[in-house]
Amino acid sequence: MTLFWISTVVLVVVAIVLLALTLNSKKANNDDQLRDELNKAFYKDRLTELEEETNEGLVENQQDLIDDLKQSLLDDIPNQAETKKTSLSPMTILVPSVVLVVVMTYGLYMHFGGAGKVQDWQEVSGRLPELSKRLMGESAEPMTEDEMQDLTLALRTRLHYQPDDSTGWLLLGRIALANRDVTTATDAMEKAYRLEPNDADVKLGYAQALMMSQDELEQNQARGLLNSLLKEEYVDLRVLSLLAFDAFERQDYPAAVRYWSVMQRMIGPDDSRYEMLTRSIENAQAKMGEPIVEGKSVAVTITVSSDVSLPQDAALIVSVHPADGSPMPVAAARYPLGTFPRTVVLDDNNSMMQGRKLSSLDGLIVRARIDSDGNVATRDGDWFGESQPAALGDTVELVIDQQY
Repeated sequence: MTLFWISTVVLVVVAIVLLALTLNSKKANNDDQLRDELNKAFYKDRLTELEEETNEGLVENQQDLIDDLKQSLLDDIPNQAETKKTSLSPMTILVPSVVLVVVMTYGLYMHFGGAGKVQDWQEVSGRLPELSKRLMGESAEPMTEDEMQDLTLALRTRLHYQPDDSTGWLLLGRIALANRDVTTATDAMEKAYRLEPNDADVKLGYAQALMMSQDELEQNQARGLLNSLLKEEYVDLRVLSLLAFDAFERQDYPAAVRYWSVMQRMIGPDDSRYEMLTRSIENAQAKMGEPIVEGKSVAVTITVSSDVSLPQDAALIVSVHPADGSPMPVAAARYPLGTFPRTVVLDDNNSMMQGRKLSSLDGLIVRARIDSDGNVATRDGDWFGESQPAALGDTVELVIDQQY
């Protein structure tokens, strides 16, 4: 910021110097002297012409004409009193001009130049180390949404001047992943991967970003990266988790069970995540035709209004909520769009919250949404429907006929 103000002062000084040089270089023209010299030249030329006309016999009274010419020349000589004129000193013009240049330059910048925003930007850029530590969990206080935006701005500023900083690109990609910004996450992770193609964290981050894409080629690339990470001496649990959920989404249930089982062996039965993995394994086994975990279930028959336009590659998301209408689902499932009407069944295997199962609900409502872009965090333009309150064991019916 200091360099900026120094630059503005230099430019203003240059402008003032140019103005002063212009004023000093102005030459005063002596109009009376120029007119006198012109009259003399005209007088001599006229005398020559009269001489020639006299020789040719065209003029009889040459002397009278010469006297008239002399009188005309005398009449054109200005009075000395009239030639006096007042002239302004260059400083009289320079001083107010300098004041005007300075006032207009800084006044207009303060009004239109966004000095406050530039100062805020500089302050945010200086907080990059502090915000990075907050993001990495080195502070007890969670980051606010404004602080996340500040961190993103500071990171982009740093990466503009240091485009070869792979750690910065990785951090920017992680922030974009948290915000479900697929495009930014993929671009940032790709740049980090190009800089550090053998770094395990970079590979994992790039694979996470590619997994969020709807492009099958990018998803295959993500699977290739994850499989290469399986060959490392140390395997991150997130690698197995991504492979398991990807296999489950592709309905490759045996592979999903295999990955989740490996995760269980790695964390042990004392880990709080062990029970959640057990439920995931049981859910996959149920999809393979094996008996599901005993517990109550809810069958949902879903129809779609004739006004609804079903986009290609959309998905159906069904969620079960307490009868009070709480937005947090107790159980949820995602299905390929398929055809309608259709019936789906949700049970304890679809529970979303640890320690609270679908079978524990006294009453419930069911919501269904057609996810058009593959991003569960965005709903603009999606069609949805909601059932009337029901009880476990009932067959619930709902119609998808509303749009966000």
